[in-house]
Formats: sequence, structure tokens, C-alpha cells
Amino acid sequence: MSQITLKGSCLCGAVKYEVSGEPTRFYHCHCSRCRKASGTGHASNLFFQPGTLKWLSGEEQIRSFKLPEAKRFTNTFCAACGGRLPRQPKDTDMVMIPAGSLDDESPVKPQAHIFAGSRANWSCDGDRVPSFPEYAG
Repeated sequence: MSQITLKGSCLCGAVKYEVSGEPTRFYHCHCSRCRKASGTGHASNLFFQPGTLKWLSGEEQIRSFKLPEAKRFTNTFCAACGGRLPRQPKDTDMVMIPAGSLDDESPVKPQAHIFAGSRANWSCDGDRVPSFPEYAG
């Protein structure tokens, strides 16, 4: 895929960002760390490499929590609303974007479920749970 630019923001809109580069991977991660950080059955993350992350507003609201024992896990979020935000690990050209924070539509569809061996038994796995456009009838 070629170079693209996407915009996104946190839940309250205080933090806005732009990411440019090449989207290379889009995964649903079922590891326990992603489940705990997202509060859901998996985290949906889009990776740009090479990628550049630019904060458009609200940079003073950005907070990060680095799990001490984890080599690569950091949760970046808005201090005002707790909405997850992208991060660019130091000394890399990779940007990890929580897909739900995007305001633009991703040109890449999810490619894989990773750490599926850690999937919570209640998490979505292609089962036949009914689907509704809004609240359940």
C-alpha cells in the first residue's frame, strides 16, 4: 500500500492527531494486556511503518503508562476522557494506532486475530450472537 494520511481523536475531542505513512498491519489482539487496557475482548490496532505521528491539539492531555515488566506494552491515553491514543515508540518509524480512535475510515481491513490462545471465553470469536444496528430490540 502507498503512503496515506489519517486523522483521529480521543473520546472528548481534546486530543487530535494525524498519522502519515504506510499502513502495514491491522490486528485484533486478544492478549491479557490489550484486554485490560481496552476493557474489551480485544484491542484493534492499526500499524504504520514507516509512519509519522503529529499531534494537532491537546498534546498536554496525553498520558502514558508503561507496564514495567513488559518489553513493548505502553498504554497511551487522554487525561481528560481516558480515550486511547496512538503511540510512536522511541527511535522507531512505527506508529501504533488504536483503530477506534480514528476519525477517518481505515483503508486496511483487519488481517488477523493475534494471541488468540489468550482470548477470553466470552469474547467475540465468530459466534452467532445476534447483531443490531443500535440497541438490542
